[in-house]
Amino acid sequence: MSDSSEPAHDDWGPFGRPIFEDPSARALSRIGVVDVGSNSVRLVVFDGAARSPAYFYNEKILCGLGAGLDVTGRLNPKGRERALAALKRFSILAEGMGIAPLTAVATAAVREASDGPEFQEQVLRETGLKLWVIDGAEEARLSAQGVLLGWPEAEGIVCDIGGSSMELALIGEGRIGRRLTSPLGPFRLQQVPGTPKDRRKHIEKIVKGLKAELDGRHDKLYLVGGSWRAIARLDMERRAYPLTVLHEYRMTPQSVLDTVDWIGTSDLNELRQRTGTSTERMELVPLAAEVLAQLVRTFRPKEIDVSSYGIREGLLYEHMPQRLRARDPLIESCRFSEATMARMPGFGKKLFNFLTPLFKSAAPERMRLIKAACLLHDTTWRAHPDYRAEACFDNATRANLGGLDHPGRVFLGLSLLHRYKNSRAGSRLEPLFRLLDANESNDAEILGKAMRFGAMFSIADPAEAGALRYFPRKGVLELVLHPIGVSLFGEVAQARFASLASALGVTTQITVART
Repeated sequence: MSDSSEPAHDDWGPFGRPIFEDPSARALSRIGVVDVGSNSVRLVVFDGAARSPAYFYNEKILCGLGAGLDVTGRLNPKGRERALAALKRFSILAEGMGIAPLTAVATAAVREASDGPEFQEQVLRETGLKLWVIDGAEEARLSAQGVLLGWPEAEGIVCDIGGSSMELALIGEGRIGRRLTSPLGPFRLQQVPGTPKDRRKHIEKIVKGLKAELDGRHDKLYLVGGSWRAIARLDMERRAYPLTVLHEYRMTPQSVLDTVDWIGTSDLNELRQRTGTSTERMELVPLAAEVLAQLVRTFRPKEIDVSSYGIREGLLYEHMPQRLRARDPLIESCRFSEATMARMPGFGKKLFNFLTPLFKSAAPERMRLIKAACLLHDTTWRAHPDYRAEACFDNATRANLGGLDHPGRVFLGLSLLHRYKNSRAGSRLEPLFRLLDANESNDAEILGKAMRFGAMFSIADPAEAGALRYFPRKGVLELVLHPIGVSLFGEVAQARFASLASALGVTTQITVART
């Protein structure tokens, strides 16, 4: 029971009581967040590792609350009806899951509509949910924090597009700088009078004004929002890109412009069917594409990155102490996976330490992938042996992992594939392998075969059985056997050690340590 001196729940503000009471906390009880946007209403229930949360439940309804707002000044009647029905459902679902009161945040449509306060009261009366209406600057801040959840080192401009507005925020060195809001949501653009050319001039004027306020050179755009993700999915389709994971998908400015042109000359219904995009979303894509094209032309970024993390993830980041924010989201997620899915939790760290002599010259970014692979090396052991290698690859490339770009996903997946399988020739996954160059593929194979050997050399701790010594200039891989390791180094272990040496292109040397 809580202390009677503590503030009432409402006094905690829009985000409720702080989630992370203990700065060292890793685990996270289930937390439900509702985002009432101008186009969609979504419930997300987070569960699992605090630094890289898992999505226990995720449901979205495209209600279109902000449709026609510029003309009527009121919420769309049909959208309001659908949003209320969704919020009633979400409230009941939350009770069924046994989670604490939902945090419900509303953005542009509710804050700007004349009947927004009335809608808030109706929602509270009929669902028990208190809608906290945030302004554009706060919306930009939370979206930026969502990006930082997945990209702690992110530097550039976060651009979050909703149905009625578009927010920008500068991020760098783990901090959020200047924030701006603009009326560049697709619902607003539908109401711009005149011809398509007039609308494009309207967009250009606003975007140039945003650029003047932000000033300076910003090499990366981080895109947040469903319309941006739909465009990114279309970019993948146009390019025949093999990995359809949207988070951390990267586009060049020219690719964006080519895709915008392609959208403008294509049958939208056909594109919708090819990509699985909803009808409601596809209706907004052409207008969002015009905005994105102008952002690219005006800000001239070198790279455009897609983030699946936004306001909802930003809420979790809000509660994290700096100690928790500083942790690597990839490693934290892999640790959680090992703790909940591996046969022997904790062995991944021992395996990593045992294999470290092989990778002394590896860059820090590569070392974190090696550590991640070691943590994940045994998390798919329940899969059928015939499919375990490919299950490993699929899990790594399609899992909800932050701080991991697409080549990194494939490197991690390929190393885990080789954890269970010597050869990748003839695999159905070959199109994905092309995201790595020959050297990266070879490095992934070496890591996989190193894990394949180390994981079975000793069940308790391979370092107790022996130690690896690697001399790349001499072309020698030495295994120093400790007394217990002499008996453990059986036929299968010998074969796997030889396979590792072959992948390295070196000869082997076995030494028995003096007792």
